[in-house]
Amino acid sequence: MSQVNQPLPPIIVYLSLATTPFLGSLLMVHKITQKLGKLGEASEEVFRGDRLPILNFTDSSSINPLS
Repeated sequence: MSQVNQPLPPIIVYLSLATTPFLGSLLMVHKITQKLGKLGEASEEVFRGDRLPILNFTDSSSINPLS
């Protein structure tokens, strides 16, 4: 007499019900990380040096606040 240990039917049902939300959450995390990466690249483009205004600094030795 061989007795095969098979999982209980409710366990199989719970596992199958939990698989879809788990895979969906993995897909959402992947998409969110891609969007955040693109947002980071866009913010780097905003702060590139060639798009920033040129600031004209005066020489501090030529200005004498005491006179």
